[in-house]
Amino acid sequence: MKLAVKVTVSLALLAGLFAFLWARQGDKVGATADALKRLDAGLWLSILAAFLAGHAVGVFKWRFNVNLADAGLRPTDAVQCYGAGLFANLFLPSIVGGDALKAWLAGKVTGRLEAAIFGGVTERLLDTLALLALIVVGALVSQQSVEGWYGRVLLVGALVGAAGLLVFLPLILRAKLERWPRKIRRPLSRAMVSMRRVARRPLAALGVFLLSVLIQSWFVLLNAWFGRALGIQVPLEYWFLAVPLTKAVTLAPVSLGGLGVREATLAGLLGLVGVSASDGAAASLLWQSVVYSGGLFGGLLWLALGLRSGARTGLGHDSLVREARTAEGRHG
Repeated sequence: MKLAVKVTVSLALLAGLFAFLWARQGDKVGATADALKRLDAGLWLSILAAFLAGHAVGVFKWRFNVNLADAGLRPTDAVQCYGAGLFANLFLPSIVGGDALKAWLAGKVTGRLEAAIFGGVTERLLDTLALLALIVVGALVSQQSVEGWYGRVLLVGALVGAAGLLVFLPLILRAKLERWPRKIRRPLSRAMVSMRRVARRPLAALGVFLLSVLIQSWFVLLNAWFGRALGIQVPLEYWFLAVPLTKAVTLAPVSLGGLGVREATLAGLLGLVGVSASDGAAASLLWQSVVYSGGLFGGLLWLALGLRSGARTGLGHDSLVREARTAEGRHG
């Protein structure tokens, strides 16, 4: 039922966006279609390869975090579990669903489920901080690129966001768990334990944070590469605001892998600097095609590595649907 709702939301958003484009910007839609036809297939394959290279660094970062919690996850097993999580992002709630599946599989392989969970939660917290840092920095350096009061809103929003993170995060972490709604106490308690682990290993946490910033920045550059290929000419620093902010919006589990939500959000943000909505939506759909292809590659990798002797998950061991449902039930 949840999957059907997400598919419906994605299709409705895409249909509404395309109807708006056809009614308001029909001539620009034609120009965008021409640019897409001229797009070189080699460019798309190069960006897909670069996308997978970024996730190869992500495997190292995730395994490092999990093993800081003494999980003892081997490199090949880490690649296999990470691939399953990458695939699960296509249909589980946002990227958090993929994190849950990675943790469940890592716990199954190593026998250290709690270590895998806390290592994964720590990594997700640092990844989120890296995303917020890019949004704040992107807003600060690109607010002059946006004309009118929108630029001032970006500046004020960035300053308020940075101040709010510094002021309210310590207050949240000090709050007693019994004061929070029962439904979020468990994930909040895990987050608090993970933050304490981070405090005990500040240099390791800083290294993971910097790797997260590096990976997120790499993906921003790939998005800008697609944009330039379509003829979108905006300052590079604005991409460092638009792409992370779009990703943050698509974390809401209301559509299928963010499809529809991402297109509308990125088109709206690029529209603030004079980019047509059709170009913005096309750039987003191109990136979605890379993300979906990478997710499918991750699923094939997970299944293929299951053929190894001694593999405890993958092809011939258990179905993806059963593993995903178990992970979502335990961590949802």
